[in-house]
Amino acid sequence: MNDNASLAIGGSRSALGGLPQRLVQDGLVDESTMQSALQNARDRKGGVVTQLVGMGAARARDIAVAASNEFGVPLLDLDSLAVDLDLVRLVSDKLLVKHRVLPLFRRGKRLFLAVADPTNLHAIDEIKFATGLGIDAIVVEDDKLQRAVDKALEQVDTQMPNLTDEEGVDLEGLEVTGGDEDAGEGITRDDVDDAPIVKFVNKVMLDAIRRGASDIHFEPYEKTYRVRYRMDGILKEVAQPPVQLAQKICARIKVMARLDIAERRVPQDGRIKMKLSKTRAIDFRVSTCPTLHGEKIVTRILDPSQAMLGIDALGYEPQQKDLYLQNLAKPQGMILVTGPTGSGKTVSLYTGLNILNREDTNISTAEDPAEINLPGVNQVNVNAKVGLTFASALRAFLRQDPDVVMVGEIRDLETAEIAIKAAQTGHLVLSTLHTNDAPQTLTRLIDMGVKPYAIATSCSLIIAQRLARRLCTQCKHLVDVPAEALLKEGFSKEDVAAGIKIYGPKGCQACTDGYKGRVGIYQVLPVTEDIGRIIMEGGNAIQIGDAAKKMGVWDLRRSGLEKVKQGMTSLEEINSVTIE
Repeated sequence: MNDNASLAIGGSRSALGGLPQRLVQDGLVDESTMQSALQNARDRKGGVVTQLVGMGAARARDIAVAASNEFGVPLLDLDSLAVDLDLVRLVSDKLLVKHRVLPLFRRGKRLFLAVADPTNLHAIDEIKFATGLGIDAIVVEDDKLQRAVDKALEQVDTQMPNLTDEEGVDLEGLEVTGGDEDAGEGITRDDVDDAPIVKFVNKVMLDAIRRGASDIHFEPYEKTYRVRYRMDGILKEVAQPPVQLAQKICARIKVMARLDIAERRVPQDGRIKMKLSKTRAIDFRVSTCPTLHGEKIVTRILDPSQAMLGIDALGYEPQQKDLYLQNLAKPQGMILVTGPTGSGKTVSLYTGLNILNREDTNISTAEDPAEINLPGVNQVNVNAKVGLTFASALRAFLRQDPDVVMVGEIRDLETAEIAIKAAQTGHLVLSTLHTNDAPQTLTRLIDMGVKPYAIATSCSLIIAQRLARRLCTQCKHLVDVPAEALLKEGFSKEDVAAGIKIYGPKGCQACTDGYKGRVGIYQVLPVTEDIGRIIMEGGNAIQIGDAAKKMGVWDLRRSGLEKVKQGMTSLEEINSVTIE
């Protein structure tokens, strides 16, 4: 009895046909599994190919090859093709999601459609009716098709084709406003809320919050305009609005930030507050900068909840956390946090302030600007234009009975000297400095002109930090690295002999390129008597670093390798944020 005859026997077997029958005949899927997948597809109103791939019953690639061979339909690798968003717009979002298809090419009156199951005639007929075009199917792998459809819909959703002033809203009115509450002459608040530009900007900001971005870049060029998110430290393009809308998008953001929309020649700074619910609001710090083709705008997303995560969520090793807490408990001294822009210094400082924020403690901060609003803390925005500098704010704090003082950044000798005097006279001072590691922080203060004995007697703790991307827990996989390579990277012989497991990124729908979130890497250096002696004797950063190593202080590289051993991040990521 041949295969076709056997399939004709029994009610369940006679139900098979088309692609399911071919997959069973080829031995890719057994019949009972196929019947189960068909039932799931009917129950969930989805495709049988999707069910088979989701169940792990067959690989998407094998199904695509079988479908192409059986029905003579061309096979295409979607990863090798750039999707044309103008073609995607020919078909409604609802149909694209319902049938999981994607328009690829158009030749005259023929539309070439990516499908995972070429026997899904219902989908082809619906799209033929909706577009008025003839449809030619092209087989692609189901998993790649799902990702391509999701990405295309997201890009279409954040772009604004054919958006002009004929929409019935005077979008130019946005350019004469001075604040979000006063929308402009002849424009009501409802008109502004309904404007397409407003909806676009709001959506970009909400999507950035939802996707965990830290910054949004609005960038005008001669012939293009793009929007990028910085997610887990990496910039990703998310939209390309028409370049003609660059000035209107810029005007809307400046209105929200209460900036001067008529001034386009000099940089400006402002803030936006977006209330998401009765209990949660997100602040955006806005910075504009004039470029050759218009104003580039970067908004930093400031989530107050980040300061409430607690010290355990930041990634400190146990001994590092203990040192930080011990020095926070001291009544006086200076704690300095150092690292490049975007390395998490502010979150580290605010985590410490949140620990100290009690009824019996008077805390004052001077920042440029205050990034996170912390109730119970007296926060001051530095404003050099009116003479409110870090130094003048510090002087004022010292006349107001402070217990804890936080200075956003020590930039000059005057600020450094006042901060050090405060630390020497019974106050706990927290601040930041821009250096590469903890030992260099101490020598940097000397370079600024601070007396060595003042540094040795006032500084109690230096924290250097970086942020590394966390591996996605759903798709990270073991990587085989030779023992020689591990030793060269800095792992000890004991680590290698113990058989440490090294994980690498893979990438899935739940993450970005195999990573999701970030973790801190720290060098926590207490200024002990030995370190103080080296400073007063005019020692350099190398000598301080050698002394710290003898004390058992981990440098940034050592802390990074520890995160690799724990499976939190990859060796490639640590190599990109620390020096071997």
